[in-house]
Amino acid sequence: MDKLFITIPAYNEAENIEQVIDDWYPIIEQHNAGGTSRLIIVDDGSTDETYDKICKCAVSRPLLIPLTKENRGHGATVLWAYRYALSHGADFIFQTDSDGQTLPSEFAQFWEVRNNYDMVIGWRNNRQDGFSRIIVTRTLKAVIQLCFHVNVTDANTPFRLMNASTLKKYISLVPPNYHLSNVLLTVIYTKKNCTIKYIPVTFRPRQGGVNSINMRKIMKLGLKALNDFRTLNKKIS
Repeated sequence: MDKLFITIPAYNEAENIEQVIDDWYPIIEQHNAGGTSRLIIVDDGSTDETYDKICKCAVSRPLLIPLTKENRGHGATVLWAYRYALSHGADFIFQTDSDGQTLPSEFAQFWEVRNNYDMVIGWRNNRQDGFSRIIVTRTLKAVIQLCFHVNVTDANTPFRLMNASTLKKYISLVPPNYHLSNVLLTVIYTKKNCTIKYIPVTFRPRQGGVNSINMRKIMKLGLKALNDFRTLNKKIS
């Protein structure tokens, strides 16, 4: 039986987190691998009741593991969660976000092909979270092609299933606390000729709360990424 770890980063998601747990916990129960699979929710130093709510939900859900750490941002938290899953013997690691934009009902098609690919990534071919986000995704794709000389369909989707053995092989190429961990992992897998499958997924508007990343922050991160990518390309190559 394949041991699955579902990893979800959370920052100030008190408004969404209980519903997200209700949505995803049945998936980990369905793929529980004899009780060894886990739903891992990592609180990234929230200033609201996010972590308290996760802990309350965990009382009646033995496969749910609440974790908390100091605030380091989404990318760093995702990376932290991956390392936790690897250190606890995961065979497959799935990542999604805590804002309710993705659908658990679409997980099954990823799981069915898990043994055929190193990574299966959701392709947000019909984003419903605003035109500005679509522009950001398209710009990121162009910047990746410019800096890394690879073509990726959707590098940063928070709906991805990874074979743990492949992730263990390449995760050290991602700098600690890097703010675009998923993007860089997608690039690394592509440049290393790993097998990647893109599957279209639904991507709804945020289901509640306020996004902590606004357009000003996105532009700032984008400029930093442009410089980072050029340096990282040499390291990866």
